[in-house]
Amino acid sequence: MSVTHFIDAYKGKPPWDIGRPQPSFKALADAGEIAGPVLDAGCGTGENALFLAARGFAVVGVDAVEAAVEAARRKALARGLEAEFLVHDALALDGLGRRFATVVDSGLFHTFDDRERSRFVKSLAAALTLGGHYYVLCFSEREVRDGGPRRVTQAELRAAFDQPPFHVLSIEAAEMAANLDGGGRQAWLARIERAANP
Repeated sequence: MSVTHFIDAYKGKPPWDIGRPQPSFKALADAGEIAGPVLDAGCGTGENALFLAARGFAVVGVDAVEAAVEAARRKALARGLEAEFLVHDALALDGLGRRFATVVDSGLFHTFDDRERSRFVKSLAAALTLGGHYYVLCFSEREVRDGGPRRVTQAELRAAFDQPPFHVLSIEAAEMAANLDGGGRQAWLARIERAANP
């Protein structure tokens, strides 16, 4: 999907802007699976990043939409939380000049076409430390209702990430919370490790 689509979405309230962290990421934090520093790739208005900042993690959130980043910064200020939010292309994470122990992705990967997926894998490798983890929550093919982004299969996740420098640790059924009629949408939560250098 084009950046213009997301710029237009933030002129209103996008369905993914739920005003709280995604339950899947809260569960990961509760289970001790998150390590800092953390990058929230495609952070939107910052709810996942701010939740992790409140848990004491050093967090950077990046998004291509300036309005979303500005909203995240306002929330951080209002809540008295230390989190850094940047307008930045997730397909060029090497440009951050930093590495992270954890990258969280709530609804970013499923927006990419095939060519962008390949670029994102390389971008992600430049941002994750060796042994670091990428947690991706994306629409799955089990979601049969109309609308929304491209569905992602387990096979597609494995094709993208189950090869050096990554290794898929697990893929499990999950729900992506949304402010839509009928509630959340069917998703995959994948745990992926940066296991080796290219």
